[in-house]
Amino acid sequence: MWYQFLNYFFFTFHTLFTLFNITGWLFPKTRKWNLVTLLLTAFSWFVLGIWYGWGYCFCTDWHWEVRQQLGYHDQRRSYIHFLLQKLTGIDFNEQLVENVTLIVFLLSLVMSVWLNTRDWRKRKRERIRNSL
Repeated sequence: MWYQFLNYFFFTFHTLFTLFNITGWLFPKTRKWNLVTLLLTAFSWFVLGIWYGWGYCFCTDWHWEVRQQLGYHDQRRSYIHFLLQKLTGIDFNEQLVENVTLIVFLLSLVMSVWLNTRDWRKRKRERIRNSL
């Protein structure tokens, strides 16, 4: 019962986390948190990935452990590929999904850094203007 709850939790949490990574930079109120989640993702993929393999995600790793306890052996290398297959029933080319995932991630990261920097500079200018 506990593992079934964790399976649903990971599906929900990981999917929402991924969607937030992709869209969080769009909204001024969520930009700072979006940058944090993108940097956590980058840390997992590129730093932990040194030891566990490029693109390693601890959330995916935990989800696979839960699914294995439930008797599922449908793990993929890419969580996004797995999620797309579960949601659509289509078995997309795994390399294509990984490439698109990386491109979308990098675009989201660039947009988040750029907009957070722009917002920070704007606030700084306003503070200076208000102090004069």
